[in-house]
Amino acid sequence: MALLLLISVIVIATCGLVYELIAGTAASYLLGDSVTQFSTVIGCYLFAMGIGSWLAQYIHRNLLGFFVRIEILVGVIGGFSAALLFLLFDHVASFHILLYALVGIIGVLVGVEIPLLLRILKDQFDFKNLVSRVLALDYLGALFASILFPLVLVPHLGLIKSSFMFGMLNIAVAVWLLYSPYSRHIPAVRYYRVSALAAMFLLLAGFIYSEKLMSLAEGSAYQGTVIFAESTPYQRIVVTKAGQDVRLFLNGNLQFSSVDEYRYHEALVHPVLASLDTPKQVLIIGGGDGLALREILKYPSVEKVLMVDLDPAMTRLFSGHSLLADLNKQAFASPKVTVLNKDAFIWLKEVVESPTPPQFDAVSIDVPDPSNFSIGKLYSVSFYRLLHKV
Repeated sequence: MALLLLISVIVIATCGLVYELIAGTAASYLLGDSVTQFSTVIGCYLFAMGIGSWLAQYIHRNLLGFFVRIEILVGVIGGFSAALLFLLFDHVASFHILLYALVGIIGVLVGVEIPLLLRILKDQFDFKNLVSRVLALDYLGALFASILFPLVLVPHLGLIKSSFMFGMLNIAVAVWLLYSPYSRHIPAVRYYRVSALAAMFLLLAGFIYSEKLMSLAEGSAYQGTVIFAESTPYQRIVVTKAGQDVRLFLNGNLQFSSVDEYRYHEALVHPVLASLDTPKQVLIIGGGDGLALREILKYPSVEKVLMVDLDPAMTRLFSGHSLLADLNKQAFASPKVTVLNKDAFIWLKEVVESPTPPQFDAVSIDVPDPSNFSIGKLYSVSFYRLLHKV
């Protein structure tokens, strides 16, 4: 049984880090400037864990019962954290207070877990081996979470559903303890069992209705009706419609309004292409909405357009959704168009180093503002040096 309790360290470590990553990602989506958001969230979380570890020394009795109580609290607060951040973003005077309060509370509770476990298990293992095993498993759980989060959770479940799922995992640890032989050491065990099962039911309901919760949050945050929303490995895509006005938001930032987007895309494309006698080969970096592509295809001399856009969800959306495809005049259906869903910087480096780099008559760069490194490098001198070679 002690071994199973040690294995539960991996679960609680994974859950703790996932809550931290969810808070940082949600803050980046809602506030922008991902470097600042992740830096401050991580710092606040680690500081709060330190406070929790320090407070653990004042817990003297009923250690196992207290540990179960912590698991239930972490599960409920961490599980509902993403939903609360998205739902309350547009309704609180200071979102930062809500954000750091949630991160701080979760951090304190998570900080209490490991010291309590060490004290619970101190009589069953040699102290030196106990500390080594617990910390090794704790770090293993952190590694597992850091890999699982970007590769599985964000692209396939989204933030709200992920937080509910890991909240249930925390509660599952509590339920396992409450129905294991350890339960005989827990006073008022029936009370804890009812609390844990009630918390599990709430989190399960949240998990089932997470898409409705996200739609409710976005419905209050954006003007008009949300007609499409999806979290991809790269960004949160939201499309709204109010009357004839269709708008695209990426990570909460407005990318275009159909009422006046022509001003931007005409100015982006025509001064360059109109200055050439017969532009034939054109490269687009970004531009997954197809609106710059629409303007480029107005030139009869254009024979081939290559678009290099990172997110396949964007190009798929604006080629397959009838309303959005109408905005770009079904530009993606043109036989002249080839789409590569790759990182433009890496793609450029590869083609420049190839024996026969492609050559283009013109290049159109249509990417968001450089709010993070993956986009910021497309504004760098080294990027334009590579671009000059094609």
